[in-house]
Amino acid sequence: METDHLTDIWGRVTGTQPAPSLWLVIATAVLALAVVVPHTAWRLSRNAITIAHEGGHGLIALVSGRRLDGIRLHSDTSGLTVSRGKPTGLGMVLTAAAGYVAPSLLGLAGAALLAAGHITALLWGATALLLAMLVMIRNAYGVLTVVLAGAAFLLVSWLTTPDVQAGFGYAAVWFLLLGGVRPPFELMGKRRRGGAVDSDPDQLARLTHVPAALWLGLFHVVTLCSLMGGGRWLLGL
Repeated sequence: METDHLTDIWGRVTGTQPAPSLWLVIATAVLALAVVVPHTAWRLSRNAITIAHEGGHGLIALVSGRRLDGIRLHSDTSGLTVSRGKPTGLGMVLTAAAGYVAPSLLGLAGAALLAAGHITALLWGATALLLAMLVMIRNAYGVLTVVLAGAAFLLVSWLTTPDVQAGFGYAAVWFLLLGGVRPPFELMGKRRRGGAVDSDPDQLARLTHVPAALWLGLFHVVTLCSLMGGGRWLLGL
């Protein structure tokens, strides 16, 4: 019986689910816009983008052979990822470049899964990534935000109907795609006002001798192209 139960779970995760109706896809896009565009809502929802941003730094640090010391998430929606290794070179460049594009690229990957009908795989995959990230969190607020996010994905995937799972999955992916576009514009505004003097583009400029403005431009290209490509997949275009 235990083996049958595990087989059933594995079948759910690897199998496909019916695509939701177009109206639900559009409704989830509108919902995502509603928590990204208004400043008051964004002050809270941006915490989820910070999780993806710092998770991107951490993941690429590990993949590139660096040692990940820990991740901190703060209530002002800022974050910090600390890794050890060679202070220059490709691994450090990739690690520094990963943050601002991570939410959008995660959204693009999620859109690909949803377009292929893998709604359950998306929800369980997100839960697994959040659990893996939790091990590296080094402050109480960070633990709280990651646990809440992981619990939301887990509970929806385990306890709700297929329609609710589809709506949640599409809303989450739309949020990553739309929310990933805003931080580079916010950073551009801060730089124009003389702030953010040690931002990711500035660190990349020191590492590569390529102007920070060009790195920021690259972030814009990646996030906007991810939104356009992911949006087409989600809408079935």
